Amino acid sequence: MSEKNCKQCGICSYFCPKKVLSQTVGHCPTVEAPEMCIGCKLCQMRCPDFAIEVEEVMQ
Repeated sequence: MSEKNCKQCGICSYFCPKKVLSQTVGHCPTVEAPEMCIGCKLCQMRCPDFAIEVEEVMQ
């Protein structure tokens, strides 16, 4: 996540179906449960400022 580009809008945390991201008003979102991420990239696609990028992890 690019904190420099993030405007703390909350869109990424709102659209996350697994609630991987957590956010309080006036702060950038944080990854609270990375193990729950399903890689849908909704957070990345909905971010109006391109401040978040989902990395694919090889297993």
